[in-house]
Amino acid sequence: MTVIVAGRVYVDPGERDRFLEGVDGIVRAGRQAQGCLDLSISPDPTDPGRVNIFERWESQDTLEAWRAVAPEPSTGVEITRDEVLKHVVSSSGPPFD
Repeated sequence: MTVIVAGRVYVDPGERDRFLEGVDGIVRAGRQAQGCLDLSISPDPTDPGRVNIFERWESQDTLEAWRAVAPEPSTGVEITRDEVLKHVVSSSGPPFD
């Protein structure tokens, strides 16, 4: 089953760009990982302290394999709050019928 990791983290608005620079390599490497269907860590367009997280993996096994080799974030920026959840998806389809 497909696994989605999605949510948001909050950092000091003045540090958000540095945080995003610090995770750029992780995003690039993750997108090349076997089983990665999508991975994005991006600035929120309306909240300057919010960073949106989205990962989509073929399976729990591919997510775990990535986590075993993923580089540690080296942002030097404190995450003040996080709201990120893992979702196991049993089916998917077009958003509008």
